[in-house]
Amino acid sequence: MTHPPVRVVLVDDQPLVRAGLRVLVANSAGLEIVGEAGTGADAVRLAGEVRPDVIVMDIRMPGMNGIEATGLITAGPSTARVLVLTTFDDDESVYGALRAGASGFLVKDMDLDDILTAIRVVAAGEALIAPSVTRRLIEEFAARPEPAAAPRHPMIEGITEREREVLILVGRGLSNKEIAAELFISPATAKAHVGRLFTKLPARDRVQLVITAYELGLVSPSG
Repeated sequence: MTHPPVRVVLVDDQPLVRAGLRVLVANSAGLEIVGEAGTGADAVRLAGEVRPDVIVMDIRMPGMNGIEATGLITAGPSTARVLVLTTFDDDESVYGALRAGASGFLVKDMDLDDILTAIRVVAAGEALIAPSVTRRLIEEFAARPEPAAAPRHPMIEGITEREREVLILVGRGLSNKEIAAELFISPATAKAHVGRLFTKLPARDRVQLVITAYELGLVSPSG
């Protein structure tokens, strides 16, 4: 059975960067470029017009930046998942993008094959960030001073004790297989618990569950 290609929109204010990504994606089986934009505002418009599966989003653009555009896209009716482009050493941009609803991030100088893999992984509904990287991000994220404590989301009251345990382990960067081993349950059961957390909490994907776990005070830099 042939699956439809993953519909991709490229967003970057540098035409040369878009051109390089365009060649990379266009020559890859199972991926299709359905739009390009040079501003955040155009990215938001395209998200509604061409209904992409994945939007590869630059952060630093004139006018509306990539973080603002990501927030508008993920808060709206679009089902597109956003991969944010970053230099990775700009932690504030990474955290801002994740809070805005991005499914992960790419480094502009990463291997081309890794960029293609990242697009496919996010299109399949998974988070891009590997557990080891997730742990590093959360450690740095938690160490940064917050202007005010995040309010307790009312939906946290609706999760079971087992789901709370699973959320803590997701927040520590564990995979479903690792969660299953930790809690002495099957990987399928762990996956089911994670799926219910997506429904009960304001989280589009695993990255957002990690951020939610931190903001609810369920995880800390010490793990």
